[in-house]
Amino acid sequence: MKDHIVVFIVGPTGSGKTQVGLNLSKYLPCEYISADSMQIYKGMDIMTDKLAAPLRRKYPYHLLDVIPPSQEYSVAAFCLAATRKTREIVKRKKVPVVVGGTGLYVRSFIHGIFEEKSSARIRSSLARLAAEKGNPFLHQRLNEVDPRAAGRIHIHDTRRLIRALEVFEMTRRPISELQQKRQGLAAAYDVRIFGLERDRADLYARIDQRVDFMVHGGLLDEVRRLLKRSLGRTASQCIGVREIEGFLKGQYGLEEAVRLMKRNTRHLAKRQMTWFCREPGIEWIKVAADDDLAQTARMIAERVAHG
Repeated sequence: MKDHIVVFIVGPTGSGKTQVGLNLSKYLPCEYISADSMQIYKGMDIMTDKLAAPLRRKYPYHLLDVIPPSQEYSVAAFCLAATRKTREIVKRKKVPVVVGGTGLYVRSFIHGIFEEKSSARIRSSLARLAAEKGNPFLHQRLNEVDPRAAGRIHIHDTRRLIRALEVFEMTRRPISELQQKRQGLAAAYDVRIFGLERDRADLYARIDQRVDFMVHGGLLDEVRRLLKRSLGRTASQCIGVREIEGFLKGQYGLEEAVRLMKRNTRHLAKRQMTWFCREPGIEWIKVAADDDLAQTARMIAERVAHG
């Protein structure tokens, strides 16, 4: 019997996850864990729409500002830290509420992370095959040894195709079989996953409005400070860094930088929805443009209470 509940609130950027999560504290004794691959970085507050410091004092929020933006942070490191925080929160007799839109973090935390030794030699050989014969060749080869993985991995996803074939070459066992043996949060806790779904026009309008707030709320100064430091590969990919950098370097005007941010954020939201729509076990909640997010939180609390 799994006595302790862990609540996940997921969905695309701009859907209102954080607001719903904070409102959930009206109905449940909550502490929060961020599942956002960009909010772990210090000094990237505005562009990641990070919870403001005064609110963090009111609402205990974990895994924000973990490392400087010059460093990289792995999925394995996130799962380890998030698992530790979950145990601590449960010991305090609170409900862990995981909020975020980084699908790989969420999936790995819930179901466990698959880690296997790698082979640079095999990986390089497979990369050459991909370059010479194309992804369809790799996909067909994977289908012969691991049809389940081939059915799940898109033919254009070179990295995952190579990884699946690399594991098979090393172990002579399908990666899909090995992945089934991993254990994550769901093995020990009652995990409830709620996804926020909005009409696309409403979501895009919220995204546009948020970008405008960022620009008027100090984003330019934040990017200036970041560009004076050494940014790691992941942090440099955060939406806002390169778009504003182009403006600061005189490559285009501020209006174009804002347009690019809005466009790229919409693309991110679309990718996130595609990811989460493929994930099993998510209880979707339709949120209308004029909905009170406190009411959405109440709906989640009622579903949690009634199993």
